[in-house]
Amino acid sequence: MAPAASKLRAGAGLGALPQRALAQYLRLLRLYPVLTKAATSGILSALGNFLAQLIVKKREKENSQKLDVIGPLRYAIYGFFFTGPLSHFFYVFMEHWIPSEVPLAGLKRLLLDRLLFAPAFLLLFFLIMNFLEGRDAAAVTVQIRRSFWPALRMNWQVWTPAQFVNINYVPLQFRVLFANLVSLFWYVYLASLGK
Repeated sequence: MAPAASKLRAGAGLGALPQRALAQYLRLLRLYPVLTKAATSGILSALGNFLAQLIVKKREKENSQKLDVIGPLRYAIYGFFFTGPLSHFFYVFMEHWIPSEVPLAGLKRLLLDRLLFAPAFLLLFFLIMNFLEGRDAAAVTVQIRRSFWPALRMNWQVWTPAQFVNINYVPLQFRVLFANLVSLFWYVYLASLGK
């Protein structure tokens, strides 16, 4: 009877794993909001680049098993030092600058995000990633001229509905996480621009 009881406890523990992980994440989010969002952004950004590499390899029917480990590292650095912290402070700033009681607050926040934050953040992405890749100023300029406008148009298409939901329906402490999940797909797109 003891072995059956231990199997039952082990199974219950396994089912409780997502609940414990969520409780731990919420605890870290409460104690260390910026660091937790930075770490989450770094991990999910690296995962996005890794997935992009797999998709590009499959699309190009490349048979090599070798993946660029530096690519996910660059994305992790960008996510940890830029995406997580900047997004955290931007969402907090928006919440205080345009409180919910203001008429059309959700629309005003969305316009602020789409017309100011998105272009600046995308430009920062291209600058930092090119710097991390070791490109010189001339190569950075060429890359930005070639990729910025198509990426911004795609950003507006993909992120506008996502940010509408994020800004209007997602609680403030989860907005960076929600954006990180959307970013998994977005970074796949951005990484494919560099190929």
